[in-house]
Amino acid sequence: MRTVGVEEELLLVDPESGEPRSMSAAVLARAGRGDTGEQVFEKELHDQMVEFATQPQEDMDALRAEIVRCRTEAARHAGELGCAVAALATSPLPVSPSVGMSRRYRWMAEQYDITSRQLVCGCHVHVCVDSDEEGVAVADRIRPWLAVLSALSANSPFWQGRDSGYSSYRSRVWQQWPSAGPTEVFGSAEAYHRRVEDMVATGALLDAGMVYFDARLSVRYPTLEIRVADVCLRADTAVLVATLARGLVETAAREWRQGLPAPAHSVSLLRLASWRAARWALDGDLLHPVTLRPAPAADVVGALLDHVSEALDAAGDLERVRAGAALLLREGNGARTQRALYKRTGSLREVVTGCVRRTQE
Repeated sequence: MRTVGVEEELLLVDPESGEPRSMSAAVLARAGRGDTGEQVFEKELHDQMVEFATQPQEDMDALRAEIVRCRTEAARHAGELGCAVAALATSPLPVSPSVGMSRRYRWMAEQYDITSRQLVCGCHVHVCVDSDEEGVAVADRIRPWLAVLSALSANSPFWQGRDSGYSSYRSRVWQQWPSAGPTEVFGSAEAYHRRVEDMVATGALLDAGMVYFDARLSVRYPTLEIRVADVCLRADTAVLVATLARGLVETAAREWRQGLPAPAHSVSLLRLASWRAARWALDGDLLHPVTLRPAPAADVVGALLDHVSEALDAAGDLERVRAGAALLLREGNGARTQRALYKRTGSLREVVTGCVRRTQE
C-alpha cells in the first residue's frame, strides 16, 4: 500500500474583520514541535499564512484524523494570539501580502514582482513511489487527469474584494510563476533531472525546489508531489483529493509496468484543460482527460473514478471515493460554498468567518 501525505497552507485572518494578518512567525513560535518531536508547522513565503504537513499514512481514516488534528492545533495556536485560521485558497478581502525575510524569500521577492501580491494557499499531495524512474513514469501518465483534481478542490472564487469569475482563481495566479504548470512527457528519470538542471542553470530559478510542475519528484521525500489543488475548505475534500491522487499514481505505475505508453496530449491542450477546471470547476463542462473535448463535470469525474477504480478497490477506498465524489457534485466544493455564503449575507467578512468555522468541521 502506497503511503500518502498532505501539506496544507492555511490563511491567518482576524476573527472579527476577516482580514489576513501577518502572524505566521508568532504562530510558529507558539506551536514549537509536536508530541513526536517533529516540526508539524512551517513558515511559508507570506507572513499571512502557515503550512502544516501530515505524516505519511496508508489508511485514509488516519490521514483524515491527522488533517483534522493539524487544523485544530493551528486554530488553537492562532486563537491564543487573537487570530484565526481559514482553509481559503485566496483571501476574499483585499490584502497586501508581506514576504518573510529569510534569505531564500528575499531572493524570491527581488527576482519576482509577483511575490508582493500573490497570497495563495494550496494543497500538495505526496504519494510514495519506489524510484525516480517510477515517479517520472507516473508523472508522464497522470498529466491529463490532474485538472479534474483541480476542479474538485476549487476554493478561490474571490480575489481582492471581488468575485473573480473563476472557481479556482488561485490556480490562475499560480501560473504566473515561470516554472509552474503542466509538463511534456519526459520518458525517463534521466530526462527529467536533465530538464530540472537546465531550468536551474538559466538563473531564473534559485534551485530545484522552485520547479513548480503540476506533478514533480519531491526534493525532500521519496514521493511524487501533486501540486494542482487549492487548499480545500473541508477536510473530507482534502482526503478525497489525496485518495484519488494515490489511485492515479497506482494506476499509472501499473500501466508503466505493463508497457503501456503515456498519453501524448500536448502541453497547450493540458493548459486549456487546467483553465477550464479553474473557470467552472464542477459547475460547467470540463475537458475529458481522454478526448480533451468538453463534457459535463459529472461525466468527467465519473471517468476519473472508472480510470482508478481497480486501484481504489484494491486499497479499500472505492466506496468512500464514490460517496465523497457524489456528495461534492451534489453539494458543491469550497468555491460554491463561498459564493453561497456571499449570496446569503452580502458580506465578504461573513464569507471568511463562515469558512473559519468550516475549516475545523
